[in-house]
Amino acid sequence: MRADAARNRARVLQVAREQMAKGDDSLMLNTIARLAGVGVGTVYRHFPNRHALLEVLLAERFQQLVREAQAAAADEDPLAGLHRLLRFTLGRALDDAGFAAVLGSASDADAQTSTMKAELDGAVARLLDRARRAGAIRHDIEADDVRRLLCGIEHAVRSGDNDAKYAEVYLGVLLEGLRPPR
Repeated sequence: MRADAARNRARVLQVAREQMAKGDDSLMLNTIARLAGVGVGTVYRHFPNRHALLEVLLAERFQQLVREAQAAAADEDPLAGLHRLLRFTLGRALDDAGFAAVLGSASDADAQTSTMKAELDGAVARLLDRARRAGAIRHDIEADDVRRLLCGIEHAVRSGDNDAKYAEVYLGVLLEGLRPPR
């Protein structure tokens, strides 16, 4: 990347972060271009859409999730690790709608996001395998299922009054549903 292009990209990311810090998570690319002092085409060359920009902005938060999943997979008690990971992930998704969108997206704009999702799924798969061997969860649940179920809970909580008590209730239902049939 040319030096001027790298500076423009960094400026766009800085402005987008500032907008999000102010509570504006709309990430309107035209507005960001204006505030960054670059042309709209410059923004679209680096970030073809809002989701692509969001993925780059949330890469650090997503990497934290990957590290949490890896720690959960190494937990002595796989069920406790799974519970902790689910609570952590749901909390992040409820705190940040953009994070929830990246987590739940079926496709990624950035190769780094795809790599992190693969790392996340790998850690969750190891965790689920250990929990299955311990007889703690059903045999028909895979890493992608867990992500989809958490995204469903996030959506259900947001579609109501966004009350944290519902997050705990719905998470409890998910945890109970993960148990093997008796």
